Amino acid sequence: MARDAGLLPRLRLPQNARQVPQDVLQRDLARGALQFGFEMGTGVRTYVSASLPYALALAVPLANDVGVALLAGLGFALGRAATPTLRFASGTGEEWDDRLIDRLPLLTTGASTAAAVAWSVLALRAW
Repeated sequence: MARDAGLLPRLRLPQNARQVPQDVLQRDLARGALQFGFEMGTGVRTYVSASLPYALALAVPLANDVGVALLAGLGFALGRAATPTLRFASGTGEEWDDRLIDRLPLLTTGASTAAAVAWSVLALRAW
């Protein structure tokens, strides 16, 4: 949360900072979405704008639960699929990008805060 809120600006997390080309989605939406999801999900090409994926990558193995792993994978897939789907549905990709950039700090901080609260509740219930 502290990194996403800008309190630790020098804390850099590893990433393969290459974007999936835009023409991947423009050639064929269905195949492009699958390719986009595969490349982003496997880390072949990705910019990571939030700390939450790293926290999740640590938390899932520690949970040692197949159900948790499946739910995390499903949530990740839905989240990744939502981006190109919503951008396409907006009809104004460039404007959508601008609005996303403006809202990204709120989205990343909000997501990491929600995850921290959820993990705290789960930890307290297990304790």
